[in-house]
Amino acid sequence: MKTHRDLDVWRLGIDLVDLIYSMTRSFPIEERYGLSSQMRRSAVSIPANIAEGAARDTEKDYRRFLFIARGSLAELETLVIIAKRAGLIETAAEKRVLDLWNKVAQTLQGLIRSLAR
Repeated sequence: MKTHRDLDVWRLGIDLVDLIYSMTRSFPIEERYGLSSQMRRSAVSIPANIAEGAARDTEKDYRRFLFIARGSLAELETLVIIAKRAGLIETAAEKRVLDLWNKVAQTLQGLIRSLAR
């Protein structure tokens, strides 16, 4: 029986969480409960909602959780851009995150499209 762990998008989401946690470790202490926390929560929300949706009984519920994951993905992109503008991350780090972000976004959109058929 396949589970969320078999989904490429879930694995990519976990990779994105790892990257965000690693990046935010270097944020100043005053950002611990601010931008750092919000970035981590939105990143964690992506694979968590994919997993929860995959465990639901109906395709409609599954898609709803995938849309929530997509919203968290958009939130994370915005927070990364804010962190870059605030000088908390370098251009290379922003690029690494946004490259992986794009992979997650494309894969997630593909899964959403496949369920709509």
